[in-house]
Order: sequence, then C-alpha cells, then structure tokens
Amino acid sequence: MIKTPTRRITLEEFLQLPETKPASEYINGEIIQKPMPQGKHSTLQGELVTSINGVVKPRKIARAFPELRCTFGGRSIVPDVAVFAWQRIPVDEQGNIANVFNTYPDWTIEILSPEQSPIKVTRNILHCLNHGTSLGWLINPEEYNILVYPHHQQPIFLEDAQDILPVPELVSELQLTLGQLFDWLKL
Repeated sequence: MIKTPTRRITLEEFLQLPETKPASEYINGEIIQKPMPQGKHSTLQGELVTSINGVVKPRKIARAFPELRCTFGGRSIVPDVAVFAWQRIPVDEQGNIANVFNTYPDWTIEILSPEQSPIKVTRNILHCLNHGTSLGWLINPEEYNILVYPHHQQPIFLEDAQDILPVPELVSELQLTLGQLFDWLKL
C-alpha cells in the first residue's frame, strides 16, 4: 500500500484547530487521533485518577488529570492520566486551574487500547521523560502487564499480581499492586 504524503502543519496551527473526540495529538508535524477509549481503558483510567487524587489531592501534593492536553517540547499530547505536582499546576489570573498546560506532567500514564500501536504510545512516554517527567507507565489491560519507565533508568516489566507498582516520590503514599490494579476490571 502506498502512503500518500500528508501536509505537515506547525504546532501553532494545530493548537488553533477545534478539539476532536477522541483527542488528536500533534507529533512531528502530524496530527494523530487517539482511539476511542473502550471499557477496560475507561475503567482503569477512572480508577487511577480517583485513587491517585484520593492520596495526594487533600494534602495538596499533586493532582491527577484524565485526558489533559499537555503541550511542550514541540509536541501536543494527551496522556490518559497526567499527574502534576501541586506547585506545577498552571493557574489563571484568578488562581484557578488554567485551561492550557504548556508543560510536561510529572507522571504520565498510558493505557493501551486494542488497536493502538505500543511503539507510538511509548514514543509519547519517552518524549515526556526527555522533558522532565519522572515516571511513565504503559498499561496493557489485554495482557495484564505494565511497562514502567523510570527517568534515566531501564524500563521495568511487571506481570505478577503481587508486583508493587513503582510510583513517583511525590505520590509515594500510593501503594498499589498489579493485581489490585487489574482487579478494578472485575465486576
């Protein structure tokens, strides 16, 4: 199959376009639309945001955001879960959370959808790590495993239910095993 060339646009042009559902990302001059989240993806995303925020939000340590556009380092990406240290959350003139986040998350979490390329998702995690993110997770709900990407370290592959999931220092009170994470998928 011959791939037809697509017109490349600038990041500034991309940011002027209307938002799409599901979200589109800007990577290397191209617009790439994320797949529509399905049941397992949506369940894990919601539970992660709730669990992380339950530990860190009351003490104003950090905050987890689902599907938040983060624009930095020449890309505009939408991690499934983006966690920001409290003092790094952009605010507007009134002191409220800003709509635009022109910075990297402190922790990025991606949940692989069945039709999604693990390489493309990994590229976004690595982009985050190269710009200041301290930890990335790539969750594969179909195979019940996680690839953990610590900053400046070799990735860690976790597949045993008893494995304790590494978290960034700012979320150190979150204790979660791989089994607990995937138990969220059971009714």
